[in-house]
Amino acid sequence: MPTADLVVTGARVRTLDPARPRATAVAVRDGLIVAVGEEADVRDWRGPGTEVVDLGGGRLVPGLVDSHSHPVWGLDMATGIDLTAVTDLDGLRAALASGERVDGWVIGYGLDHNVFAGRPVDRALVEDVLDGAPAFLRLYDGHSALVSEATLKVAGITGPRAFAQRSHLAVDADGRLTGHLVEHAAMALVEPFMPKPSYVERRDRLRELLRAMAATGLTGAHVMDLGDLDLVGALAEESPLPLRLRFAPWCMPGADADDLAELVALQSRGGRHWRVGGVKFFMDGTVEGGTAWLDHPDCHGQGTDAFWPDPAAYSAAVRELHRAGVRTATHAIGDAAVRHVLDTVVSLGPGGRLAHRIEHIESVPDELVGRFAEVGVIASMQPPHTDYTRADLSDEWSLRLGEERAARAWRLRDLRNAGAIVALGSDWPIAHYDARAVLATARAPKGAASSGAGLTGLQALEGCTRHAAVAAGEGDVAGRVGPGLRADLTAFGVDPVEAPADEVADAPVLLTVTGGHVVHRGL
Repeated sequence: MPTADLVVTGARVRTLDPARPRATAVAVRDGLIVAVGEEADVRDWRGPGTEVVDLGGGRLVPGLVDSHSHPVWGLDMATGIDLTAVTDLDGLRAALASGERVDGWVIGYGLDHNVFAGRPVDRALVEDVLDGAPAFLRLYDGHSALVSEATLKVAGITGPRAFAQRSHLAVDADGRLTGHLVEHAAMALVEPFMPKPSYVERRDRLRELLRAMAATGLTGAHVMDLGDLDLVGALAEESPLPLRLRFAPWCMPGADADDLAELVALQSRGGRHWRVGGVKFFMDGTVEGGTAWLDHPDCHGQGTDAFWPDPAAYSAAVRELHRAGVRTATHAIGDAAVRHVLDTVVSLGPGGRLAHRIEHIESVPDELVGRFAEVGVIASMQPPHTDYTRADLSDEWSLRLGEERAARAWRLRDLRNAGAIVALGSDWPIAHYDARAVLATARAPKGAASSGAGLTGLQALEGCTRHAAVAAGEGDVAGRVGPGLRADLTAFGVDPVEAPADEVADAPVLLTVTGGHVVHRGL
């Protein structure tokens, strides 16, 4: 065997490869794993230029992947005042009054719907502390924002608008604009007028963000948007990206044949550690925003409409992309949305198995749980989202759904037990990107999901490795530690399978290797 570029030794390797489940050393050359063995084999792998890393008994596993993240678009989403720790209206008002202005704007993110304690999201609740400044406060779910009167004026918004997708400008009983912009098209009316960071600022922020992600053990992310590919490509030319980024550009309602052809053409774009691979759809919005597509109305009488006003047009677009060999991922939170996506994949025939996925899946009945494995649709879920709910079901998500539907929250274990592929992620910046939190919360879900069973330690690890690879159509090249597979590796100070979930959440990350490059050292 030619000498290796990198040898990791002194390890307790959990390979997830049935052919050799355990080992103590791994050799890497040209970005691939070339040998998996024991300490005695190391001398045969080493040469004058080989870097040897001794983990001192650390636990080495396949490189962790975040199966749903927004690391490029999220740079804009997570801008301004961090409102994630705000828990009530008084706290929000204080944060806005003292927060730093950006070119005269008050910009914030991570605002929890529970802050409003059941009241409508309305600019009147904060207008007096803004001193007339334009404000854009993004709700934590990324699907809505609260803006001030000054913002409405700057954007020339004087009344309701009609949109091609399910989106609206909320009004009160008197027809007054409340400043609550619901869904992407409504927010897009304001975003062109907001302050924008420079190219250099965005490049530096992206570089630091990817390094920080790698420091939690991540070696890859399925990026559920198009992002700024020119920025990503330029950064990748400077040095190897710490994470492999796989982009899925959006297909929105109203897409015609030319739009679909453009999405197909985008699949050829890529570079070192990044590529476009798939297309993202939205079948609904969010429970808290009243835009999840449900079989029955939520407790506010909302939630009975699909994001695509004509759901059949969505199905036709998926079928066209499938014929072109393009994988799809569809945001579907409510039971009606999930059912429609499952039915759409059934219409593709046997070739649709394990080629398409559903994102989020927050509340579904038993008959839909079993259909995931039956149809071959991958479940992509984000366990940290459970932290926005409460065990006593007093949160906005649970109150909107009602007790029966809230009791079937984030059915991770049920889906796994039913035989489904369950890929795990964070949805950063909706939740923190820390891969350890994803593993830990998958095992011990919070809030409304805390009464149900979480995943086992092995199932959680598989969700960020082997199942994540299948979700990307990369099960033959990634997700395990074995010869010929990608050299993406993560090492912890504890066993992520056997250690208690709370220990995994704080586990030292000893080493992260992406494509054979050491991108984080915590030794």
